Amino acid sequence: MAEGSSSHRRSTFSPGLAVLLSGDEAKISHQKSHLVSYHDEIGHQAVERTIEHIFDLPHRSVVRPPGPIDTGFVRSVLRNQARKFDIDWEKCIRGYRGYHGSVLIVDKGAGQSKVVLDDSSICGSFRNVRGPLLVESSAPFSSARANACVWKGKWMYEVTLETSGVQQLGWATLSCPFTDQKGVGDADDSYSFDGRRVTKWNNDQKPYGQPWAVGDVIGCCINLDAGEISFYRNGTSLGVAFDGIRNVEPKKGYYAAISLSEGERCYLNFGSHPFRYPVDGFDPLEVPPRSWSFVTYLLRCLFRLLEVHNLEKSESAYFEKLRRVKKFAPLQELFRPISEGICAELFSAIEVSQGCLEYIAWGSLTTLLLDVFRTREPHDFSCLDQVLDLFLRFPGCTSLFHELIVALSCMCKAAPLVLTECPYSGSYPFLALVCHLLRHKDVMCLWWKAEDFTFSFEGFLTRKIPNKQDLQCLVPSVWWPGSSEDEVSMTLTMTTLSDAIKKIEEMHRELCSLVICFIPPMSSPQPPGSVFRSFVQSLVLKARGGDHRMVVNGTFNNTVLVSLYTVILHLLSEGFSMDYAGSASSSKANCGNGVGFLHKGGKRKFPTQLLFRNDAYYSVIPRIGGPPSILMHHQFDAVENEVQWDEGCMNDEETRVTHTTVQKPCCCSVTDVAVGLRYKETAKYVPSTSKGPCKPMPERSAHVAAECNGRGLSDEIEDKPSSSAQAEIEYGYQSLHSLENMPMETQSSSEALKEEELLDVMLLLYHLGISPNFRQAFYFMSQQSQSISLLEETDRQIREKSCSEQVRRLKEARNSYHEDLVDCVRHCVWYRAALFSQWKQRGMYATCMWVVELLLVLSNSNNIFHYVPEFYVESLVDCFHALRRSDPPFVSPALFLMQGLAPFVTLVVKHFDDTRIVNPDLKDLLLQSISVLVQYKEFMLVFENNREAINKMPRSLLSAFNNRSWIPVTNILSRFCKGSGFASSKNGESSSSATFQVLLRETCIHEQELFFSFLNRLFNTLSWTMTEFSMSIREMQDKNQVADLQQRKCSVIFDISCCLARILEFCTREIPCAFLMGPDMNLRRLTELVVFILNHIISAADAEFFDMTLRRPGQLQEKTNRTMILAPLVGIILSLMECSSTSEQRELNDVIAVFASMDCPATIHFGLQYLLSYNWSNVLLGDSSLAKLAQLEEFSHYFRRITVSVDDEKDHSINMGDEEADDTCCICYNCDSDATFQPCHHRSCFGCISRHLLNNQRCFFCNAVVTSVTRIADS
Repeated sequence: MAEGSSSHRRSTFSPGLAVLLSGDEAKISHQKSHLVSYHDEIGHQAVERTIEHIFDLPHRSVVRPPGPIDTGFVRSVLRNQARKFDIDWEKCIRGYRGYHGSVLIVDKGAGQSKVVLDDSSICGSFRNVRGPLLVESSAPFSSARANACVWKGKWMYEVTLETSGVQQLGWATLSCPFTDQKGVGDADDSYSFDGRRVTKWNNDQKPYGQPWAVGDVIGCCINLDAGEISFYRNGTSLGVAFDGIRNVEPKKGYYAAISLSEGERCYLNFGSHPFRYPVDGFDPLEVPPRSWSFVTYLLRCLFRLLEVHNLEKSESAYFEKLRRVKKFAPLQELFRPISEGICAELFSAIEVSQGCLEYIAWGSLTTLLLDVFRTREPHDFSCLDQVLDLFLRFPGCTSLFHELIVALSCMCKAAPLVLTECPYSGSYPFLALVCHLLRHKDVMCLWWKAEDFTFSFEGFLTRKIPNKQDLQCLVPSVWWPGSSEDEVSMTLTMTTLSDAIKKIEEMHRELCSLVICFIPPMSSPQPPGSVFRSFVQSLVLKARGGDHRMVVNGTFNNTVLVSLYTVILHLLSEGFSMDYAGSASSSKANCGNGVGFLHKGGKRKFPTQLLFRNDAYYSVIPRIGGPPSILMHHQFDAVENEVQWDEGCMNDEETRVTHTTVQKPCCCSVTDVAVGLRYKETAKYVPSTSKGPCKPMPERSAHVAAECNGRGLSDEIEDKPSSSAQAEIEYGYQSLHSLENMPMETQSSSEALKEEELLDVMLLLYHLGISPNFRQAFYFMSQQSQSISLLEETDRQIREKSCSEQVRRLKEARNSYHEDLVDCVRHCVWYRAALFSQWKQRGMYATCMWVVELLLVLSNSNNIFHYVPEFYVESLVDCFHALRRSDPPFVSPALFLMQGLAPFVTLVVKHFDDTRIVNPDLKDLLLQSISVLVQYKEFMLVFENNREAINKMPRSLLSAFNNRSWIPVTNILSRFCKGSGFASSKNGESSSSATFQVLLRETCIHEQELFFSFLNRLFNTLSWTMTEFSMSIREMQDKNQVADLQQRKCSVIFDISCCLARILEFCTREIPCAFLMGPDMNLRRLTELVVFILNHIISAADAEFFDMTLRRPGQLQEKTNRTMILAPLVGIILSLMECSSTSEQRELNDVIAVFASMDCPATIHFGLQYLLSYNWSNVLLGDSSLAKLAQLEEFSHYFRRITVSVDDEKDHSINMGDEEADDTCCICYNCDSDATFQPCHHRSCFGCISRHLLNNQRCFFCNAVVTSVTRIADS
């Protein structure tokens, strides 16, 4: 592995001891073999032999000086070696094919040997994010060439992707023109690769390569000897992209060139530091600095010195052998002069060589520290401390550590998870190293003062998210129910990935905790948490576009937000989890044994000042009562500084579940039911002889339930002993127990970071970063279920088909379904490992409990409630449903609401029509939550036992049935009515909610005006949905094909229409007087709607569509079964007939007469006969059902008799020349014009006029405003 590589599986600084002791002497040089070849000298060696080994010198080449071995002697030895490296470097450069007449670098102000982007070649605009090589396009399309060209040889450069959008990376000559539309690859002699569109470009685009992801390192290689250009992704060749490229004249060659879309960002490495994935035979465009080889040699000498110095403490078996043969002389008294001599020469060489500091920090120094510290546990803290203490003595260490921290940060961004290296994979080695570095006061202060502090902090918190190709390597074997694959292998893989993610998250927590507790050395004292607060605020502004970089094409990497959210969630839920006051030599962390802020029982409080902030971070955030700019002009009464409440105060005493009651909330109780519903425990799949890294993730023990008391985050720190021998303040840290003792008078950077402020930040981070991840996870889970159904259906059809052509097409479709399913399963494995660990679910549940109570308390104060940020509600609702849908489930549905989150029902019911909430989207979100929850029997029981739902929901639902919210209200009402109508699909089961059916009936009876308004909107909506449904069918039939998108649209509209029809059936059954008594307008509109629907459903076109739909693979039959819409129509007719026959009142509208008054008696008769002949056997059971059909047959008989009589009367009127026919209503052509509009006096029938005025107050003849309607008979 080349120096500077991200892989550290084999030490770059191994001095050959392991090889020697393993008997592999043939692989080492002669100058090292003397260490074991002189058998007569076994025992204590002379100091000279030890120095020879440390400096890698020939045997007996060191002669002890007359005086003591001091720093001067060591430096003289090293200077002799330096001259040899200078000679070797000169020879290398002279003979180096890459830098001998093959490359031309034009000095653009960065130095004659520095390769950067040529400003004069830029088309568009680039912003330098950090130095000249981390660039971002600030124009719609920006292109540029480097200031170096090549015309022969093999060359490469690397590009680390900071975003993953449209970027064209490659090579171009000066003849390639750059415009605002064309860039690299859009002309002759111009070649590029774009991983976003997975194409290669040379005038035309062609498919090539793999999709790239944020953090990928793209190697761009050009072989001018063979005339080829190729690209690499994270060290993996994508193949030759272009061959036969044109030869060019010297000094008129190919330039490295890039084109970026707006907002795209990348880091260019032309050789300023070692390549992460070097390709054999290809050279960087920029020559390495002169002293890099000598500095690397010095670092290797330092490593060997440490190795020998710590020989007695090492636990390695190799060093045990060395101790036995006593190969080296003791170095206790010589360690200081030798180490100081090495470091003096090291910093001297770095100082005199341009670019050496960056090159070494990104390469040899990082490798040395990782080898010393170890990339896996147990880490060697003491040995690393020796190196740090040694470097900190020299003035040049400031720049070196500054560049080192940036290098480690960038390495975290690009570090991929490797399955075979888990759990110590990905960014873990770099994070573990930097966390220990930052425990040193000087290093922490240096980092905080650096201009790159925010940049590097973001880098440490960045995670590299795998794409489809990466997941193929991470999850090689997939399994799903019914497949023949190995379930155990996939389960072990998921456990391994979970362990790796867990390790990285531990390091994120340690890093953030160090920053939280850091006290900046400033003239005006700053409290702990001020640095962390400033970082979070700047990050949020960036995520929201506050730094003038708007999110473009979804390429913004939100993993930093995800990492921060995870850190704060753990802090608030599990307690402060590390020894923050520990010394630099102490190891990381205890893993959170305490009870966090979210699980404290008893009295709770929240400072209202958090809601009234007016800083740049908070002033742009929308509030429940409207934008802050509008709220500030309102006059509100004075509000208290904080609100207080007792946990569980919103619940009844007998149903209260809190952290202080005997029955604990789900987040702090461990039950057999909950454990049984977890995903299959991975431990049972692990063989007892397994020695691999796969281990079951430890779950929180059951004693947590007993510890849910008043102990908080601060108490946890107080009880933990410090391993430091120095005072906390000396290290620039302060334990978090001091945070609660600081007053919060105003919210500014001069105040300590409080737990409530962390909660506020966490909700915003969830809204910005976590919520999209959950949406993506549930998308793949849903797609997985659909793909399994499609695959099973296709397999069934393949078995049944005999035509070879049909079987061939089905097999092609099956291969596509199988590929999609495998991809979905891999993504689901990743999201389960990353999002659904049990401690996160526990914390999310406790967060929901806390925020629900907070919002309910704040809603009692109008002044404060207006200022609540919208993201409080949005994050709460999204977090709630993410938990509800989590896989594996957190707890059973029966316990999910009852055991801690029952107040959530109160919140959504109370506020889905709250006039104080300005944003209608927020109201829709709450209403959608009700719509989802009532679909489940366990959740419906909670609604039936909730006082707010009983008292308010029926009336609010009827009021909310409007143009915006009618779909969720329809779903809710249809669920209430489900199972109680004619031919119910529940096959005789009781209604889903008898309680709410009664409440709805009472509301409709007692609030007639509200009910009639609802009924009018119900008629209009059902008429519209059936019209849309019919038009979609005709459109599909005209095209003679069933498109997937249009078919899904038809299915959705049909399903909604069925729900609306069921609601209408419920109204006719429970409130028939609304149709049978008084004016006949409601009855007439109902009749017209029944006839309209019946006519569309039984038409030939619709019938053909249903038959076609039922043959589609994967489509559930009940979703497009005509019974779903025909049954409510029958129920409507029978309900009206039954009420008419049993009522004692005489002033009832004649149902049959109204049907007979329609101008399409033949159509109605045909429809009734269709209903009678329909096959109801699958949905009707028992004699009572047969009796209902008999009633329908009787209705048809009466209807036929009346229509015949009416037809006879019409014929007689025509024969008599009735002159009054001219007075017929010109709207319906059925009734007499018996009413006039005022003041325009236009005439129509009273029914048509009344119906028109329900939705429009203007005359439909002249558009005049109608003031009144006058009956002609009355006038």
